[in-house]
Amino acid sequence: MSLSWPWALLAFLVIPLVFAVWWLTRRRRRRAVVRVTSIALVRTAVPGRSRWRRRIPVALLTLGLAVLAVGAARPQATVPVASSSATIMLTLDVSGSMCSTDVKPNRITAAEHAASAFIQSQAGGPRIGLVAFASTAVVLVPPTTDTKQLLSALGGLTTSFGTAIGEGIVTSLDAIAQVDPSVAPTGATASRGRGAGYADDVIVVLTDGSNNRGIAPQTAAIQAADRGVRVFTIGYGTDNPAPLECSSGQFGGFGGGSFGGGPGGAGNPFDADYGALMQISRTTGGTFYRAQDADQLSKALAKLPAAFTIVRKHMDIAPWFAAGGGLLIAAAVALSLWWNRTQRMPAPARIVDH
Repeated sequence: MSLSWPWALLAFLVIPLVFAVWWLTRRRRRRAVVRVTSIALVRTAVPGRSRWRRRIPVALLTLGLAVLAVGAARPQATVPVASSSATIMLTLDVSGSMCSTDVKPNRITAAEHAASAFIQSQAGGPRIGLVAFASTAVVLVPPTTDTKQLLSALGGLTTSFGTAIGEGIVTSLDAIAQVDPSVAPTGATASRGRGAGYADDVIVVLTDGSNNRGIAPQTAAIQAADRGVRVFTIGYGTDNPAPLECSSGQFGGFGGGSFGGGPGGAGNPFDADYGALMQISRTTGGTFYRAQDADQLSKALAKLPAAFTIVRKHMDIAPWFAAGGGLLIAAAVALSLWWNRTQRMPAPARIVDH
């Protein structure tokens, strides 16, 4: 819990002031002693009070004033809330190694199927955008709720040379900035203040390689962190050498068929940079996942919505403190009046002459 107006805690000084007034009042009452001739009459007129009955109203009054003092400082709680305007950027590696057959039928096909299932599961929910990166990065589909458009773009993925993870992140940031005014584009200075919480937007990077083109991934991660955009990373594939085989439609500039020696040729080892991917996630507040096959990839994607469709927001809870303090003070006053009420003296017995 944080306080917007911490100086308002000076209101606690009211509590000793109230006790000082109460003490002076009691002192004056003791000086004005009324002498009576019958103790029995006093006991009849004034009901006895135990010590705890005298202390409860005072304790409630003190607690109520303290709660009101805290409320005056405008307390805020950071609470998890469901995001109603989230943007998810799926940022997919389409380098040549995505044709590796260590993940059946090959990495890129399995990634397409898992991403398609994920998009369909989010239908009617957050906006989803699609970015592909190899030697550079390009926005295939800007953030949208059009599931058909996203699935169509996934079906047309083609591979190319190079792995530009950092470029994929900054390209995704700029795509988010187009639909979310609270996220500054990468060419502008980020203005998101500290303590503002995360943005309603995330980037999911799926890669099977190490960055070898463009901006450094950590530099891109810092830009994302400055804007409150979390980056979730998925290290994809195995470290077992396997042939590289893609369909003719999945080859970009490679010429079609298969390469890397075919089923009996040279393989392509998994060379994703775990350390870099973990650092990206740590820097931005995201999570790193490891997926060695199609099933693990699907499970990793399925875990994501719970993490990024629930965001933490600062909520002003001063009204709750005001209501609580008011109720405590009202209870103190009510109990004090109830327990201090004066019993009516019984009417004198009437004498009847016979």
